[in-house]
Amino acid sequence: MTKHAPDLSGLPACVEDARRAWLDHDAGPADPTDYADLLARLAAARDKLPPLYRTTAADPYIATLKGLGAAKFGELLAADPRRERTAALLLDIAQAILQNGEGYEAKATDAFQEVISDLYDGFLSAEDRRGVKEPDHEKIAPLVKWGNPESGPYTWPVDATRSFGLDVAIVNLPPANARRGLCAFAALGHETGGHDILHADEGLLRELGHRVRAALVAAKLGANLADYWASRIDETASDVLGVLNLGPAASVGLLAYFRGLRAAFGGAPALANDGAAADPHPADIVRGWLGAETVRLLEFDGAADWADAIARETDRDAGSIRLAGRRVAQAQAKKSAAIVARTIATDRLSALDNHALAEIQNWRNADALLVAKLEPSLVARGSLPSGYAGGTYAAHVVAAAVTAALEKGAAIQAIFDRMLGVLKVMHDANPSWGPLYVAHPGDLARDFVLALGSAPTRAA
Repeated sequence: MTKHAPDLSGLPACVEDARRAWLDHDAGPADPTDYADLLARLAAARDKLPPLYRTTAADPYIATLKGLGAAKFGELLAADPRRERTAALLLDIAQAILQNGEGYEAKATDAFQEVISDLYDGFLSAEDRRGVKEPDHEKIAPLVKWGNPESGPYTWPVDATRSFGLDVAIVNLPPANARRGLCAFAALGHETGGHDILHADEGLLRELGHRVRAALVAAKLGANLADYWASRIDETASDVLGVLNLGPAASVGLLAYFRGLRAAFGGAPALANDGAAADPHPADIVRGWLGAETVRLLEFDGAADWADAIARETDRDAGSIRLAGRRVAQAQAKKSAAIVARTIATDRLSALDNHALAEIQNWRNADALLVAKLEPSLVARGSLPSGYAGGTYAAHVVAAAVTAALEKGAAIQAIFDRMLGVLKVMHDANPSWGPLYVAHPGDLARDFVLALGSAPTRAA
């Protein structure tokens, strides 16, 4: 039930868009390192946040800083001069509260926050999580911030932010992505649809790692490949969850993003075939095949066509593959990616009350249809609609923007700008950012005793 067969002819332009964004080194607001000034700014910004985020983020963080005092605050910063560990987390939390409260890149920040809120709500809302217990940690969506352009998209999961008293994660994008770099938004499925959700349930990552290792050993692909994938389960499972949340746009968006990154760093615009032993991420090339095989498992009619197109695109960059220093045949690498995708998506997990991840989140015909309906409004000129069809969510908007940008001759910057506009409209109507304590907007739905219509279900 897709609008047309996958059209990836505009992919090189998306790669160039990603490359240009990577070359933009805008670092965003300066780090707030003055203790007294930071506390004063936080107190003012706190009142601009909705009640949910005052109680789960701003208030506990301010209390933690006051407990530290000026001297210990300074010691923490001095002990981490490169801002890679505790000081990085401390300052990132501060930036998330301040940027939201002080209106930094206001439109883009609201758009960014809406995508994160939707991805998280889609997995945790009662509507989608029927029969599965509530997560053990972090029951509301992360807060967003801009900064650290050299690091790209990343997240501090709740098990890290809890050290400063928070009950929410923090998600970062480079400041350039407030203005350009469309496919960075496709990577948010990996960050929040993946990492933040995986860290919210005790034992989920551990169980997935064991399942993946056992499946690869059972397939007689050897202990080395089993160890390679299992030891990277956080990043690997995040890729799979990104696709379950955003559909094929998550996978093809990452292809463009990786190629743009390699080109920005002086290499060819191609997926890396070498996966270093110290890198917690799988090699680009196997991530391409992993994405394709996850798309193949989705529940919409065009899944096989999209999976084949993404696999062919990945094949273009395939060469001599080395994973953790060992040569791996292409056939083995592709087979392992398919097994890993199927195991993560479809195995029933004890940590999820014997449910599979693909049961909670999936991409269905209703989602594909909504994306097809949204695309014209993202490529047209004129005023944006003030409202959208029932069942339309931020994930659909990002997916529509990516698929529209992939078509030949697409005006990527215009699509990006209109995407932000649509997301801003959605954010302004999001009850989690209003005066009420609405943790999951997806829960604000009626349960009917009879199905009297064909409204799309929440799948992203």
